[in-house]
Amino acid sequence: MMTIADLHRLYLSSAGITTDTRTIQPGSIFFALRGDKFNANLFAKEALAKGAGYAVVDELQSEADRGNPHLILVEDALKTLQDLSGYHRSKLECPVLAITGSNGKTTTKELVAAVLSKKYKAVATKGNLNNHIGVPLTLLSTPLDTEFLIVEMGANHQREIAGYCIYADPDYGLITNVGKAHLEGFGGEEGVLKGKTELYAHIGRKGGKLFVNSGSAKLTERAQLLASVDRLIYYGQKAGDYCCGAPIQSGEFLSVDLSDGTHIRTQLVGQYNFDNVMAAVCIGRYFGVNMADIRHAIESYIPSNNRSQKVTAGTNTILLDAYNANPSSMTEALRNFAALDAPHKITILGEMMELGEYSEIEHLKIIDIVQGMDLDQRIFVGDGFHMLKGAKDLLYFEHTDALQEWYKAQHFENTTQLIKGSRKNGLERLLQ
Repeated sequence: MMTIADLHRLYLSSAGITTDTRTIQPGSIFFALRGDKFNANLFAKEALAKGAGYAVVDELQSEADRGNPHLILVEDALKTLQDLSGYHRSKLECPVLAITGSNGKTTTKELVAAVLSKKYKAVATKGNLNNHIGVPLTLLSTPLDTEFLIVEMGANHQREIAGYCIYADPDYGLITNVGKAHLEGFGGEEGVLKGKTELYAHIGRKGGKLFVNSGSAKLTERAQLLASVDRLIYYGQKAGDYCCGAPIQSGEFLSVDLSDGTHIRTQLVGQYNFDNVMAAVCIGRYFGVNMADIRHAIESYIPSNNRSQKVTAGTNTILLDAYNANPSSMTEALRNFAALDAPHKITILGEMMELGEYSEIEHLKIIDIVQGMDLDQRIFVGDGFHMLKGAKDLLYFEHTDALQEWYKAQHFENTTQLIKGSRKNGLERLLQ
């Protein structure tokens, strides 16, 4: 058995950590993780054959493997990965900011990283690596000379954020919002609030600082309960906020007027991105990034990965937000779309996942909102909207493949379309 300190020394001289044999780099360390439907221990020797220097396993495939110096046997490969990331975190001398929330955390993380990179050597979570594997991998991808680390934390049940905090040990925290996301795992809206604010509890105990959205009464109340007043830094639309501004909607893209007179023209679709922008402005200002650089970083940020994107297809404008969806984000997207001054509007909505017993009522609420909007067409896809089978005034498709066949046969001209749904729907395929 190798100690975490010994393993860390190997890590520092390696080409990095991987959990996927498809991404092996010569000299890297492969962690053989298990899941409900996979056991990477079976591929440990394949990883070595592809060039990995070592493979960390918690199961040997034969007695002969005990003599292999490149196989490191541990009790639990996942826990070892997490422990190693925590040990590496303890060696970092830079501030660590953790970001979580029901909606907008990835966009906020990207904006914050863009802003802080104007002054610091900053590292941030790549893509959506924000779970019990992604957070450790983020920590272990952080060089020791990093000047600022931004860690995104996703969760679908209580005590998950608290677990991440054990090894990420953030000094600063931000919760974008709390809404109706992962209701099944959290056990309702109150469970979501309790689970997300585990971050506040950790920062409060540590004596760190919280960036708080003043527009959320729930978050403000919890922050004041879990941390001292002098540890709270507010952003939003209130005059007393550390960073105050107002959203300006001009066409599809959001603009923001700050109280100091700065005007920021973003490339983000929807007023619901206002809080994400203000969080980035607030954090940048707090950590000494000059306002000109903050503005340039935000204005230069172009969303990707099917999040808040504007796509032009011939004479049609498509607002694509097909990476994630829950009742809160869906409602905000529809509210923004309803306010948009555009001709021939069409909504294409995919089902929302992980709602459990709340699924039917929440999908019915979305249907009610859509039926109250002035639209040319209302289109729904996925089993969550099963109650629409046979509906006369609405179009319903059981799955995206069926919708795609119908979509290809249309000859849309001069329409504005909102395409939104949970990742599982794969609605971005419509644009192929």
